[in-house]
Amino acid sequence: MIPMWMPLKRVFVIPSLLLFASLSNAQAPAPHPWQTLNTPTIDQLQSLWTTPPPEYGPEPYYGLNGPVTLETVQHDLDTMRSLGFRAVTVQDGYGADRPYLSPEYFRFFRQFVLEAKKRNMRVWIVDDAGYPSGFAGGKFTAEHPELRMQALVTSNPTQIAAGGIFDQAVEPGTVAVTAIQSPNGETVQIPIENGHAHWTAPAGKWTVYVVEHAFRTSPTRSDTNPKRVKDTSQSLEDYLDPTATAQYLAYTHEGYKKAVGDEFGKTILGFRGDEPDYSINGLPWTPQFFAHFQAAKGYDIRPFLAVFLQGKNAELTPRQLRARADYYDIFANLFRDGFFKPQADWCAANGLEYQVHLNHEEMQLQLAHSEGDFFRDMRYVQVPGIDAIWHQIWTDTISDYPRLASSAAHVYGHPRAFTESFAAYRPLPDITLARYILNEQFVRGVNQVETMYFPATSTPGRGGPMEFMRDPGYPALMQYTSRLSYLMSSGHPAADVALLLPAESLWMGDAKADDTFVSTERLLSEHQIDFDIVDEDAIGSLLKTEPGAFLSLSGNRYRTVLVPHAALLPAAVVDRLKHFAATGGHVVFLGAAPGFIGGQNDLEARAAHPEDFAWATLVEGDLPPTPTPPAQPPTSPPAPLIVPPALLSTLQKALPPSTLSLANADPALRFTHRTLKNATLFLLFNESNQPLNNQLILRGRGTRVEVWDPQTGTITPIKEAHSTGRNQQSLPLTLAPYATEVLVLR
Repeated sequence: MIPMWMPLKRVFVIPSLLLFASLSNAQAPAPHPWQTLNTPTIDQLQSLWTTPPPEYGPEPYYGLNGPVTLETVQHDLDTMRSLGFRAVTVQDGYGADRPYLSPEYFRFFRQFVLEAKKRNMRVWIVDDAGYPSGFAGGKFTAEHPELRMQALVTSNPTQIAAGGIFDQAVEPGTVAVTAIQSPNGETVQIPIENGHAHWTAPAGKWTVYVVEHAFRTSPTRSDTNPKRVKDTSQSLEDYLDPTATAQYLAYTHEGYKKAVGDEFGKTILGFRGDEPDYSINGLPWTPQFFAHFQAAKGYDIRPFLAVFLQGKNAELTPRQLRARADYYDIFANLFRDGFFKPQADWCAANGLEYQVHLNHEEMQLQLAHSEGDFFRDMRYVQVPGIDAIWHQIWTDTISDYPRLASSAAHVYGHPRAFTESFAAYRPLPDITLARYILNEQFVRGVNQVETMYFPATSTPGRGGPMEFMRDPGYPALMQYTSRLSYLMSSGHPAADVALLLPAESLWMGDAKADDTFVSTERLLSEHQIDFDIVDEDAIGSLLKTEPGAFLSLSGNRYRTVLVPHAALLPAAVVDRLKHFAATGGHVVFLGAAPGFIGGQNDLEARAAHPEDFAWATLVEGDLPPTPTPPAQPPTSPPAPLIVPPALLSTLQKALPPSTLSLANADPALRFTHRTLKNATLFLLFNESNQPLNNQLILRGRGTRVEVWDPQTGTITPIKEAHSTGRNQQSLPLTLAPYATEVLVLR
């Protein structure tokens, strides 16, 4: 239940919003070199790669815990430099003697920035005093409770038999009263008149649900919470309302601008967000939701709400599932435009970048209902990210999800994708495993590294870097990371295969589409096929087209699009795929063709027929599922994916020739590549605990092959490389277990 304050009107005058509007309308500062895609020559790259610019990191996540003094900061920054860090991500911590976002806090923060500047280090500012981003250290709860996160919820259900009467006064916050028949799921919308719901049940067994809106928040782990726990006492903002995010920017970003704005785009690189999501019981909601929905979808969603709120195990009809996809489609739009885009726009207007990662990127079915859509959230974010925590990446796991961040960067024209790595690992990795965890992400296109955790040495009981950072080999690992980050941020991505993330199907809870998507990621990786993940928005409208190709905003051309067992595709996606195929591109449906084609909405999507997809290749048969990572690391690596030969053969015929292949098939080798003005960069990784010995074939313009060693900074020509055809080089490949190699084809 919620207070009787409806209808809700939000009328505020926030002076800083006027400033933000003027900034947004003014010409943004010219982008810095690290903020844009570049195409250097190989000689230009060679002149910088041994000591890359500090903007390419790596950086530790630094917590200003305890009574941090200027001397503490000076000591800790010197330690970071000695460990090989070139930048730092900084967050206000618990136990500080300066209230978060107070004038005293900002004065001290300026001192911190100037100390980093003295050491030629760069700074990323964590946008809140903990996570998820968006609670402003508790200020929404304390000062603007009307802008807190909201949700749709149901009251206790009422059982009604045939002929029974439901007669109840309802609260002003009620949005729907719905009766659901058991067991067929039929629904009846009960009218509300003068604050009263009255209904006589027809034949059957019925349950009546009252749907209301209420202030509900995801739990926040706030360092300003005196209880030092993750709870709901400090509410997140209403992510779906741009007014709330404008207030968030006024609380946080504008304060930093006043204190250290002269270092924006210089010492300070940008703001760093963390795990904004709806981990709530209920449906994400904002007061304008129904108006947005009606305008976009053309119908009233309220009769379906009670069904959506029945829990994960509820049996929804196909029609109800399609309506749920419509709901989450609007949610994803509002989340992007209400929270992510305003922050990215503010950063761009101030010469900065916005980097953020979401929650449980490796579980897209969950993400679809708590964050809407990974790509839509990242549409305007300059540095898309993921995190590697707990046991998400280990030598026994299959972890292709980091490619989500790099693909978002590629699709939307950004040079970098970042990782938050090593938080809450149990057990903590040693230096060897830390290198493995980073390499598994590098080879999937991630190229900016943030390592957890470095609490200030003033932290009671546990200050200073994590244990594995104290290893004598750690500075060398960070030097390796710096060089590899710079190399793999240069030039343009070169993948020519696109794997569609079937968002509409995920919103419908389609586990088969999710399983096929994950297994297809693995299949492509194990067969040395460099690919990007693309979203339905990109295919439907955002990507440019030329004969036989979709062009990403980074300049790479997708010549094959794989669609993994999607239950439904929007008509705009189908039309563009059909045109793509007609001009020479290849479209492959894996497992099954879509059963429905959506129009203005999914509720009234039409059933698809075989002739709708006669222009595509259908690869029937199921891919083996990718196992869920175990709770604790075992000792044995995962077995390779066993793909039916007929399925693999059909698929390979639809794929463009790979720029890299092996004489003898080996699923252990992973690779990614980027193009420069006069060379191609290849990053190779042996993801096996066994040595890899094979013959490698590289395809591309160039006749000279070199090994660039990011550990030593040396460059060695491969004399054994020889031409085996036009634009094709063959050379021996030897990789130790879990080893990487950077090859340059000049």
